[in-house]
Amino acid sequence: MGNRKSRATHRLMVTVSAFRMCAGPLAAAAGLGAAVAPQAVLAQAAAPTPESFFGHRMGADRKLLDYDKLMAYYRQLAATSDRIKMVEIGKSVEGKPFVALFISAPENLARLEEYRQMNAKLSDPRGVAQSELDQIVRDGKAIIVQSYDLHSSEIGSSLTAVEYTYDMVTRTDAVAMGVMNNVITIVLPSINPDGHQMIYDWYTKSLGTPFEGGPMPWMYQKYIGHDNNRDAFMLNMPESQNLAKILFRDWIPQAYIDHHQMGAYSARISIPPYADPVRPGADPLVWREMIWFGSQMGYDLSAAKLSGAAGDAIYSGWGHFGFHWITPFHNTAGMLTESASLNLATPLYVHPDQLQGGQRNMPDNSPQINMPDPWPGGWWRARDIVDRQKVASWSLVELASKNRETVLRNAYLKAQRQTQRGLEGEVKAYAISIDQHDPLTIGKMVNALRLQQVDVLQAPEAFVADGRYYPAGSYVVPMNQPNQGLVRYLLGETHYPDNGYTRDKDGAPIRPYDMSTDALTEFMGIASDPIGTPITAALTPVGGNAIKPGTVASAGTYRLDGALNDSFHAANLLMRAGATVKRVTAASATAKPGDFLVTGATTATAQSIAARTGVSFASGDGVAATDAPLKAPRIGLFNRYRGGNIDEGWTRFLLEQYGYNQKQLMDAEIKAGGLIKKYDVIILPADATHLMTGEAPPPGGRSEYMPDQNMIPPAYRSGFGDEGVKALEDFVKAGGRLITFGEAGDLPIKKFKLPIKNIVAGRSTKEFWSPGSTLKIKVNDADPLAYGMPKDALAIFIMGSQVYEVAPTPKNDQVDIVATYADGNVLRSGWLDGEKLIAGKAAMVSVKHGAGEVVLIGFRPQHRAQAHGTFKLLFDSLIKPAG
Repeated sequence: MGNRKSRATHRLMVTVSAFRMCAGPLAAAAGLGAAVAPQAVLAQAAAPTPESFFGHRMGADRKLLDYDKLMAYYRQLAATSDRIKMVEIGKSVEGKPFVALFISAPENLARLEEYRQMNAKLSDPRGVAQSELDQIVRDGKAIIVQSYDLHSSEIGSSLTAVEYTYDMVTRTDAVAMGVMNNVITIVLPSINPDGHQMIYDWYTKSLGTPFEGGPMPWMYQKYIGHDNNRDAFMLNMPESQNLAKILFRDWIPQAYIDHHQMGAYSARISIPPYADPVRPGADPLVWREMIWFGSQMGYDLSAAKLSGAAGDAIYSGWGHFGFHWITPFHNTAGMLTESASLNLATPLYVHPDQLQGGQRNMPDNSPQINMPDPWPGGWWRARDIVDRQKVASWSLVELASKNRETVLRNAYLKAQRQTQRGLEGEVKAYAISIDQHDPLTIGKMVNALRLQQVDVLQAPEAFVADGRYYPAGSYVVPMNQPNQGLVRYLLGETHYPDNGYTRDKDGAPIRPYDMSTDALTEFMGIASDPIGTPITAALTPVGGNAIKPGTVASAGTYRLDGALNDSFHAANLLMRAGATVKRVTAASATAKPGDFLVTGATTATAQSIAARTGVSFASGDGVAATDAPLKAPRIGLFNRYRGGNIDEGWTRFLLEQYGYNQKQLMDAEIKAGGLIKKYDVIILPADATHLMTGEAPPPGGRSEYMPDQNMIPPAYRSGFGDEGVKALEDFVKAGGRLITFGEAGDLPIKKFKLPIKNIVAGRSTKEFWSPGSTLKIKVNDADPLAYGMPKDALAIFIMGSQVYEVAPTPKNDQVDIVATYADGNVLRSGWLDGEKLIAGKAAMVSVKHGAGEVVLIGFRPQHRAQAHGTFKLLFDSLIKPAG
């Protein structure tokens, strides 16, 4: 299985001049009824069928589609049908076209921009007269977005999109013509183009071999693989930004559905609505619409004798803020389907007794109100996925077509009611003081909010709110706006529900879907204050990039503020340009420990880097007590096969963003030894020990995906074994630094026999539980491993994170505790059971081992490139002492 200057600004302008389009001639006929205009019949007759173009039916056994040929087919449809426009929204990470297909009656496509502007007024009706809203309801078109092919191993939806699109542009029955008249459908046929091609190439290569349909050894996206839908609120990836243009700013649909696949041994397709718990704060109409749409899907699937559809089950309404879970807070009915998987396109036989229950609202596979016609078992094929997803796709647009005015009226009602709730609620706004530890990161947060179509205001002068002083330049995010529910979760403290929906009958907690909080400000280390009274200060809307170029002093020596994440980026760029960069180790003049001193940089170089990073180059005159010159660290970043490691990908992405050079370190190079000759620092991203070493998983331990080795070609059966463990320990003993995130700490703790214990290991969920939460930590900012950090910070604690206790030994002095959890009231947002177990215990330690050291960071300091508040713990750990 992401501020408005005007409604015409920062939205997708679907014009020939703005985008490369492929479109057939637009018919001039006035209206489309049950019959289609003659010229449309001619155009549609020329549209190639999927079978004629690809040589097989969609969902045929062992048949997938090359991405370039897929795009060629859509271009052909757009060239031969006047019901479709193909628009390139942007590029993927690796430069492939990211396209949207706008499908509607020809006369609707001819007025696409007009309908977009009408829809914008429904999604934000502030200042729009009721008479105009009523007119838009009468004249407007429902906007429905459907996306396919996000998780690329869930490849069936890419086949569905082909057949569904063809049917949309060729069907002439009354239902289809109603949809053409009343709906503008935006089909996103592949929202992970790179991954699609990777899976196609891998599967094609495996056909006819013993490894046919086996898992691809690496991630299906350059950096983040399956986490691509976890990027919906930070929008780090180009693919996420492309999708956000459509969903959050340019079109803001009334309904959105993302088509996925799930495990092979459950229901055949999971359909809306979600199961409890739901995340409160969205307008109730959003949840009602999901029930409405999902009921139609279930009805149509049963009518078509496509069994095994389950609604109100498996997936809860409180999930991570991925695209289909964040859209309800954009007043869009955000939904998903999850079809049962197979081995890519290779059929899978499923025995009846293999069909599982035990999931939310699905105790077993027997008939129940949310799945009255279970699938009996048998052969499961890609065609079965296409059949079910296509029915669900049609159900959504047909219901919207038949209830167009209701859907459009709901759009402005939801926006009006959410705005009113924000006006009348206990919290009137969130204020963000510009006077914080890392003000450049505040600018990044503001930019992220604006990409979500959130109104952000800035104060040109100082003001007071709720008795607090806010200096000029501070930000205010008002709650009286349509997206106020989104603002509440991104900026406000959040607590996951602890009730009958979230615990089983024995009282054990039921794991949330990935995260129990997505508090943007907390992840980024920014304080946002809830304000309970109206703010009367003069405020101006934020426009453009909130991060301005840094200033450059007239000085031979420059000082960079070590509290800024971006100062590390600037330091890396300076070293690359040949400048000398040192680290301040003792307070002196205007400097503090952790600041950077720069000599040998030309004014032009300083100005260029200040403009690129936003970092100001202050005068460093009079600053003393500095360390030896820094050198760019030689970084080895461990990666493996077995599907790759998402945490490694995020780490690689982050290091690249901040100007570090690192080399991917695989099994063979580790086992070869001699690592100290090549690397100063080696990073083990969060991962289970057995997935790194290749040994068997521990009995009763965390469930980890271990693919059948017989399905993996020998060249990709990774694991560095005891030989690699010894090579890593030799590296440390010879003076290297090994850094571990989260559960990767198990490897050096157990294999190197470090005097450290993970005190949450092996605990039952009733003893300790904290899935995807922000926890308060105390940081020793005098330690070079934490220079520039605030003394009080927040760590993102997810499943598999560790908490440390130092075992008593004669060499206690060999262990430094860099950060500990707070002594009490540890939870900031999320869910925490077992606080007493971790209160005051170590969150990050360094352990001397031979001539080197192991730095154990028990959480993920770089989590999904979202944890800006703890990036410096990683960056500091990459700086090795001189000599």
